[in-house]
Amino acid sequence: MLLPYYHKDVIEAGCDEAGRGCLAGPVFAAAVILPQGSMDDGPWSMLNDSKQLSEKKRYALREVIEREALAWAVGIVTNEEIDKVNILRASILAMHRALDQLELRPQEVIVDGNRFMPYKDLPYTTIVKGDGKYMSIAAASILAKTYRDDFMLRLHEEFPAYHWDKNKGYPAPAHRQAIRQHGTTPYHRMTFNLLGSPQLEFDFSP
Repeated sequence: MLLPYYHKDVIEAGCDEAGRGCLAGPVFAAAVILPQGSMDDGPWSMLNDSKQLSEKKRYALREVIEREALAWAVGIVTNEEIDKVNILRASILAMHRALDQLELRPQEVIVDGNRFMPYKDLPYTTIVKGDGKYMSIAAASILAKTYRDDFMLRLHEEFPAYHWDKNKGYPAPAHRQAIRQHGTTPYHRMTFNLLGSPQLEFDFSP
């Protein structure tokens, strides 16, 4: 069972991203503020890290989150921006953009992972595997994942050879083989190790 909050009696936003390890497409992030009342029954009992849920459950929970959250928003950083600033900075920037759009200003921010950069004057806490521990981060992971999947499905219609309907831009063998056969698209991250050679694929420096 996920915990309903990290800080009691404050307006707390949970943040998470999706698409950090992909070879193509933007990185998406979401920020979600949930009510701190009883949320341990009904559809909320299914809430979990998006990677632990079926696609059907993710989309069902997205409807619940959007309907019942006090506020939610999704931020996007394009592949061109990722190439300019590196994927770590891009992931955090996507979270900042999601926070920018919240209709309710949070008092605290909790973030999945162990890296973040200050957002305005708000205190924040990074939580390793937070999407499997706290409800608002899990909710953010579901929104980021489903909205990014929707985006990649639209890109698949434009570039079907890369099988983004199945791999969503991740480095699946079929995706890398398509890059070898057809080259890159305007949506590929050109600073990434697209063909899978042994060199390091990501720059995680701040």
